[in-house]
Amino acid sequence: MKKKGGRKILGFMVKEEKEENRGSVEFQVFSFTNKIRRLASHLELHKKGFSSERGLRILLGKRRRLLAYLAKKNRVRYKKLISQLNIREQ
Repeated sequence: MKKKGGRKILGFMVKEEKEENRGSVEFQVFSFTNKIRRLASHLELHKKGFSSERGLRILLGKRRRLLAYLAKKNRVRYKKLISQLNIREQ
């Protein structure tokens, strides 16, 4: 992982970010994953942050739906993405 502006960014996403391919399913899942990890670390400190917890659940649902779509449309890209982001057991 590379650090860029205080955030960890995976190498494969830096290339896509430069190409302005922010509408791709992979980039959206990557973006949601970063937000989810940030909110999860926030909730470790602030255990009673119910608004943050609700936001986390909403993001998890959005990412789950995008991953289901990608798994249905292109299984190879789906497997590659989940292995690179390390978000599901394989």
